[in-house]
Amino acid sequence: MLNHSDTAAFAKINVAYNAVFRPGRLSIGLVLPLEAYAVGAEPTMRDHIAMAQLAESLGFASLWLRDVPFNVPSFGDPGQMFDPFVYLGTLGAVTEHIALGTSSIILPLRHPAHVAKAAATVDVLSGGRLLMGVASGDRPEEYPAMARSYPDRGARFRESVDYIRAVGLAYPRHEGTQGSLSGQIDMLPKPVGARLPLLITGGSQQTPDWVAGNGDGWMTYPREAASQGRVIAEYRARLVASGQPDKPVMQSLYVDLLDQADAPARPIHLGFQSGTDFLRRYLTEIETLGVNHVALNLRFNSAPVGTTLKRLADALLTDFSSKDQ
Repeated sequence: MLNHSDTAAFAKINVAYNAVFRPGRLSIGLVLPLEAYAVGAEPTMRDHIAMAQLAESLGFASLWLRDVPFNVPSFGDPGQMFDPFVYLGTLGAVTEHIALGTSSIILPLRHPAHVAKAAATVDVLSGGRLLMGVASGDRPEEYPAMARSYPDRGARFRESVDYIRAVGLAYPRHEGTQGSLSGQIDMLPKPVGARLPLLITGGSQQTPDWVAGNGDGWMTYPREAASQGRVIAEYRARLVASGQPDKPVMQSLYVDLLDQADAPARPIHLGFQSGTDFLRRYLTEIETLGVNHVALNLRFNSAPVGTTLKRLADALLTDFSSKDQ
């Protein structure tokens, strides 16, 4: 399963991208907020800075935060509630080396100039620690609140990606429905590395070939092993067919970690409840399937999250680390 990612190096983009994503290896990150809260409830965000710092001190590779402009009760999850770019700036100031990711910025609801400016600012101020997941959005109720159309969000998503790529260059020329760039003005600051690392979430209303060709990696969801291996192999086959370099794949995973290491697994929403033994076997399996990073979501965790972070670090980070061993 690793034939392409075994041999090809990922592009050099920024500090976070090349620390978190390595061919043939899996690293572990965490989805914010680092607390448990019920469906339909709002997270307290209590001790959120201390928990982020604990995650960094324990050696987790990344922190991921979502872009949820409005609380839509039918979805049952307001996310971490804070504006993602303001929160990224705060996290960048209170941490030193952990990667900071978005999963994901909803491009059709924002002007790409504002996204590019905010993202490059975070990247510079954090020393190249930004990983930017982007998506087309899946909450129809948010679009009329911003006078945006839901059905054509896929086209606006593509146009936003093109615009963000354009303004990463010096004095760009670009024509699109999001605006015209004449080559006479420039956007500052520029990202720390070669460009902003853009990770496409799911399909984002695009063709699989477009996703493979236009992102710096792919963010997907957990599936049973055979299906996950197949879709990852198809993604990397498209890279090869189009002459693209290898690119990383990451996935999310909800986990409720039990005290007993050998506790058997049972399904929960987009993940499972288990002990660390089963979790290790699962992570080893998806690593062999070509997953380069997993973002653990502890929203449904029954034990205190601080205790769980320490248990995860002790049991797993020696084997699944973003640092060279």
